[in-house]
Amino acid sequence: MPSASCDTLLDDIEDIVSQGDLKPQDRHSARKHVVPKARKRNTQKYLQEENSPPSDSTIPGIQKIWMRTWGCSHNNSDGEYMAGQLAAYGYEITENASEADLWLLNSCTVKNPAEDHFRNSIKKAQEENKKIVLAGCVPQAQPRQDYFKGLSIIGVQQIDRVVEVVEETIKGHSVRLLGQKKANGKRLGGARLDLPKIRKNPLIEIISVNTGCLNACTYCKTKHARGNLASYPIDELVERAKQSFQEGVCEIWLTSEDTGAYGRDIGTNLPALLWKLVEVIPEGAMLRLGMTNPPYILEHLEEMAKILNHPRVYAFLHIPVQSASDTVLMEMKREYCVADFKRVVDFLKEKVPGITLATDIICGFPGETDQDFQETVKLVEDYKFPSLFINQFYPRPGTPAAKMVQVPAQVKKQRTKDLSRVFHSYNPYDHKIGERQQVLVTEESFDSKFYVAHNRFYEQVLVPKNPTFMGKMIEVDIYESGKHFMKGQPVSDAKVYTPSISKPLAKGEVSGLTEGFRNRPRSHLSSARHPSAAVRRDSASSRLVLHLQKLHQDCALRVSVGLALFALLLAFLVKVYN
Repeated sequence: MPSASCDTLLDDIEDIVSQGDLKPQDRHSARKHVVPKARKRNTQKYLQEENSPPSDSTIPGIQKIWMRTWGCSHNNSDGEYMAGQLAAYGYEITENASEADLWLLNSCTVKNPAEDHFRNSIKKAQEENKKIVLAGCVPQAQPRQDYFKGLSIIGVQQIDRVVEVVEETIKGHSVRLLGQKKANGKRLGGARLDLPKIRKNPLIEIISVNTGCLNACTYCKTKHARGNLASYPIDELVERAKQSFQEGVCEIWLTSEDTGAYGRDIGTNLPALLWKLVEVIPEGAMLRLGMTNPPYILEHLEEMAKILNHPRVYAFLHIPVQSASDTVLMEMKREYCVADFKRVVDFLKEKVPGITLATDIICGFPGETDQDFQETVKLVEDYKFPSLFINQFYPRPGTPAAKMVQVPAQVKKQRTKDLSRVFHSYNPYDHKIGERQQVLVTEESFDSKFYVAHNRFYEQVLVPKNPTFMGKMIEVDIYESGKHFMKGQPVSDAKVYTPSISKPLAKGEVSGLTEGFRNRPRSHLSSARHPSAAVRRDSASSRLVLHLQKLHQDCALRVSVGLALFALLLAFLVKVYN
């Protein structure tokens, strides 16, 4: 650029430009000869990048989850609800543990062996580098166990938030939700009953009528997890039953830690609930009652007998006695004596002919003498219970019974064997050979050779594997019996009842998936929602939605940064000119 002497006066700054320099109009005209060149890009590589997130990114909602549940039917119901919610949000529930990205382990705290299996499963998941979420009664009762360190936990009353816990775990965070459900300061029965679920058996609906109990048994660890009694309102339970029948269910199980105590916390009772439920049971469908302790059924014996005689209610009841020694029952704090138990059993056997009564017995409770045990043996010999659950006593940590003087291990084992021998000394179904019975077919036998049905008394009847029988009530002639079953031959000209008003859901299909649930906002744990209009997301659609979300987020970020810089610049200029 030419220079000008210091003493030369310039009239305008443009005078500095020499005659040889391009004028602005020359530059403008030169642009007409510029040919834009398109930038080439690898279309295949671009599409691949669009469809595949970066290798270090984690997108919740597209992983495979394997679930394992131990324990009672209440725990199984919780597991079905958790599986349903996860599937509804796009996760794939798999039966192959090795291919799963995350293991959801739903535990039982009743006995030591169940917790041992649970602990071993955690160890195996860690060895296989799986993400882990713990659920059920074990972590709820003792969340500070050493082998829970660094793992996510969801409490028994927080199962409606399982999606949040799983998402955070997938992202690498450890989350613990162990609180209680409350409304107006009062504890609720738990999560909503209308949540999506995947039934283990599409023909059977398990409904938890309440959680917790009113007892304080010295051996029970479940109380530490489930707490005091909290019942669901009758109208909610009836609505759940009606929805189940509309989805092809033909058998309902009522469950809880103590069904007989239902309603005492909300001003109602079990018979009131049952009379409402039988009104909505379609012809050919059945209702099965869960376990009830003797104290809470004594005052309702007359009503319970009427209900158990109803044609759509199984004449079956599970009443645990635990011991036939009043001394042992007192140490257990069972709040009844053997005479109370016998009164319940004798009354029901008289008023409900043929009723099946199941019971539980604990062998080797602390302080149990040989005489105490012999009283229990005599009870079994006298009543010949067709269904008997014999358990060796295991001291559970944190329970009063764990601090008592223990019966030697070899004595406990021997008593368990002796009582089992007595139980197997009689066959409860031999006298039924030749009977014609109506049975409801609901599942396949473990050996896959038969279909499993139950008669009016909830006794197991094996029938031929005819696909047209599944979910139907048929008539059979009993021709053989065993210790735990009978075998029946279908009557050719008998009427077949199809109980439900709808076709059953397919195995693994999500129940109760309403639009309101799909559109429900997440709570504060999840910072972003991943849309899911179908139970199983189409992977390409999911990636497209996520890509658009990312573009939207990037655009919003750039606008925010630009506005911030503009504000800083404006503030700087104001300061300079002032």
